[in-house]
Amino acid sequence: MVEELFNRIVDMDEEGSINMAKEYLERGGDAQKLLEVCRDAMGVIGEKFEKGEYFLSELILGGEIFKSIMEFTLPMIKKGDVKKLGKIVLGTVKEDVHNIGKDIFKVFAEASGFEVVDIGIDVPEEKFVEAVKEHKPDIVGMSCLITAGVSSMKRTVDALKEVGLRDKIKIIIGGGRVDEGVKEYTGADAWADDAAKGVRLCKELMGIEG
Repeated sequence: MVEELFNRIVDMDEEGSINMAKEYLERGGDAQKLLEVCRDAMGVIGEKFEKGEYFLSELILGGEIFKSIMEFTLPMIKKGDVKKLGKIVLGTVKEDVHNIGKDIFKVFAEASGFEVVDIGIDVPEEKFVEAVKEHKPDIVGMSCLITAGVSSMKRTVDALKEVGLRDKIKIIIGGGRVDEGVKEYTGADAWADDAAKGVRLCKELMGIEG
């Protein structure tokens, strides 16, 4: 059943995907497994987008399907005894209005036990600084999908340094334009190109295994 669900999501069968996901859970399926299948399907959709086989409309529809399934799946995971791991302030940096990657990461982080404070999209450096002062997170997550966002990430890290907050937090960056070079350039502690990897790295940054 999960294999067919995977194919339906990749094929953009919105109604069929959502109904099948509900049926899977009603039959006693594993909510965590369901989200993993959705994540893997989103990964394939992303690959098709990069190859030019899918366009932005498909990418957005894929995100909508995932969000719809997430809405009734996530509470079932949260019902379990999820140990609180720490707090993350999360936002898409200034000059970038993409939220799909950020939203997907947020779901996986919350499902893993992190408290996530989402400060939105097109977030200027000073708003990140304010959020760190107010919420005192363990980690700051920054997302960008366009090249202009890379400079915004660097300016945000620099702004946190200027007010003496940089050494009190770990910083992870993510999105379509980040890699090891961007991590070095911005001064972040880690980078990830998918949500699951991002959550794993957040755990590592906090010295949590698994």
